[in-house]
Amino acid sequence: MASLYSTESYVTADPRALAEERPLPEALRRMSLLMRVLCFLALGRSDLEDHWKSLQSEQAFETVRTRLCRILASTITTAGVLFTISGVFVTTGSPVPYFDYTSPASHCLLFMSLMFVTIALLTSGSSMIRWAHTDRHWTQEQLELGEYFVLSYLLSIVTPVFFVASSLHFFIFAMLITGFSSQSMICRVVTVLWLFTYVVNIGTILMDNMWKYARSLDHTRYRQ
Repeated sequence: MASLYSTESYVTADPRALAEERPLPEALRRMSLLMRVLCFLALGRSDLEDHWKSLQSEQAFETVRTRLCRILASTITTAGVLFTISGVFVTTGSPVPYFDYTSPASHCLLFMSLMFVTIALLTSGSSMIRWAHTDRHWTQEQLELGEYFVLSYLLSIVTPVFFVASSLHFFIFAMLITGFSSQSMICRVVTVLWLFTYVVNIGTILMDNMWKYARSLDHTRYRQ
């Protein structure tokens, strides 16, 4: 899954804010591998250094909050589309005999897709409300409390997209099983092309994110 956040640094422009800038707490410097991965997925960095700097001024924090709300809004829209499509496939039979998605395996995956996208709608909606009403000082205080609160903070960003991505993959797998089980040669050929495109795109995304994560780790070590 691609990182949800821009990798750009947030630099405080206000001299008064710079004078009052608080250093990154020691508790946020020592992060486990899991926390670093979550941090990268949520913020585009394997540490909280740049994100902490963005909390030093109202303008920078507003930029952060606007971007996160925009991501969550897009997630809600995508989840709504997936919910509708999965719901239609689960509740209706196939209109053509050569593409029967009512087999037990396909139907189970479609139902899982519907379940996960429902969770995605709930989590993205609650995260949107949370970010719309949060403020800079409350966010700083929450992060300073340590690992559990940082984990909750990062999961509020990552979880909605995780469930949407999982729902989409369940739907894709259901369609692949249906396509390969079809008696139509054309349907099978189209399914093979779809699978090839899917594998290439997933591989490209994973390689790109692994490269960015390695770059981010190098950047973190250099600053330390």
